[in-house]
Amino acid sequence: MAEEGQLFEAPDGNTLRLVRITEELLEMEATYSGDGALPPPHFHPSQDERFEVLEGAVHVVVEGHERRHGAGETFDIPAGTVHQMGGDGPARVKWEVRPALQTARFFEELHEGVPMQDPAAFLDRYAAEFRLAAG
Repeated sequence: MAEEGQLFEAPDGNTLRLVRITEELLEMEATYSGDGALPPPHFHPSQDERFEVLEGAVHVVVEGHERRHGAGETFDIPAGTVHQMGGDGPARVKWEVRPALQTARFFEELHEGVPMQDPAAFLDRYAAEFRLAAG
């Protein structure tokens, strides 16, 4: 079971630390090496996200529009909005998801490689938290 303080490290050098987990809020801190590709276009059907860039800059694509956010900037991704995000070089961000739902467990299973066993079942299990965009 995912716990506060848990750290996930990806092969591309990105990390994700679970800071606070309640029913209403999942607060995380992510670091980006700048070496990874953007995740696929996706959306969260019933969750809003808020990001604060703490260091560096992030590259964000929202509904097909690209933008770069630098240190000190905040931005929101409303529920249902198709987006992608990654580091534009090394970066660190505070990331909030409301409500939390099962997002912490989603990241835990993602880190453990569970999606590779049965991608369709994984996506179905977390359909309330994460959906790939059509196309």
